[in-house]
Amino acid sequence: MNYELFIIWNPSLSIGPFRWYSLCWLIGLALAYMVVKRLYKEQKIKDELFDPLFIYCFLGILIGARLGHCIFYQPDYFLTSGKGIVEMLLPIHFLADGGWKFTGYEGLASHGGTLGLMIALWLYVKKSKLSIWRVLDNIAIATGITACFIRLGNLMNSEIIGKITDVPWAFIFERVDTMPRHPGQLYEAIAYAILFGIMWTIYKKRSTFNVQRSTFNVQRSTFNVQRSTFNVGSGWYFGFCLTYIFTFRFFIEYTKEIQEAFEASLPIDMGQILSIPFIIIGVVCMLRSRRNIEASK
Repeated sequence: MNYELFIIWNPSLSIGPFRWYSLCWLIGLALAYMVVKRLYKEQKIKDELFDPLFIYCFLGILIGARLGHCIFYQPDYFLTSGKGIVEMLLPIHFLADGGWKFTGYEGLASHGGTLGLMIALWLYVKKSKLSIWRVLDNIAIATGITACFIRLGNLMNSEIIGKITDVPWAFIFERVDTMPRHPGQLYEAIAYAILFGIMWTIYKKRSTFNVQRSTFNVQRSTFNVQRSTFNVGSGWYFGFCLTYIFTFRFFIEYTKEIQEAFEASLPIDMGQILSIPFIIIGVVCMLRSRRNIEASK
């Protein structure tokens, strides 16, 4: 194996006072904030209804991702002692000498973050009285860009690494070992960037399904179905987002190393197991949007 062909990867963990991982998270959230703010403005949703949305999303993702990692991947550590439970809730680690140190949250699971986000949006809808499907669709359109930067943060941290391979684009994560591996984080980042491009293009092009309605009176119902399918509030964007992300996530797991030892005894790893319910929910939401359209004809 000619190691000179592969990409040597060992970037600094920080840029100035910022850790790359934290910076990528902030960039991803900031871009999503701007995208959803624009969507709310275009849909003439009141500014005061947008303002609390970011707080709900931020807390939902952070709390859900943290609890998801601790419960799904390391329950034997975090759920079996008082110290473990404290470390699960606070960004600290207890030392052997009885002291503690600030570590930040080391371990965030995307499946838990997705579930936490869904719960947070439900709470937001209860307070704002907006349509749950409109809110979910708007967030779904922006999700790809945030997910892309989170995975770039994982790449900068040399974490969630891939299996050993000899493909010419393999990375050697020097902070891990000297073996060429699939850059699974980069695969996901690219996939999520493409998702955002697809979602944004469909959203912006949806007006083409509204044109010439009066001209094509005979085919009005067909145009109405097409128009409604891609309107925010049908649930289609939310369903497509879940289906796309977690279907890709299911298959990309075959290129990634398992995160915890217990996964080696499973027929599929924990990431794949947790992806299946979200794929089912996504497909159901997409089918629901079509059934509602047919019922309204």
